[in-house]
Amino acid sequence: RWAVTSIAVMSAVWLVPGIDTVGGDYAGPIMCALALALVNATLKHILAILSLPITIVTLGLFYLVLNALMLELASYLSREIFHAGISIESFGSAFFGAIIISIVATVVGLVVGAN
Repeated sequence: RWAVTSIAVMSAVWLVPGIDTVGGDYAGPIMCALALALVNATLKHILAILSLPITIVTLGLFYLVLNALMLELASYLSREIFHAGISIESFGSAFFGAIIISIVATVVGLVVGAN
């Protein structure tokens, strides 16, 4: 799953303007994928439960905002802890990057059988 997430992060770096690698072309997305896995395993579930009312009111669209915030946090943590990751210029870049990562991770995960 980590390799699938790394491929998805690399595709977001390639497709979304405003997302760049820090600390190497391959090390950055790989370290960001590790940080994203850690953030998703710890914080995302708690925040998803806390934001459930607004997610219901917005018919699930707020969950996309939550994904973008988790990507921003993973980007920051990977750069600070591992000194390699991705840099995100704006929330819009994080928003579209999170969408690309979700789509690519799902497709690649289905192809390789990781989901």
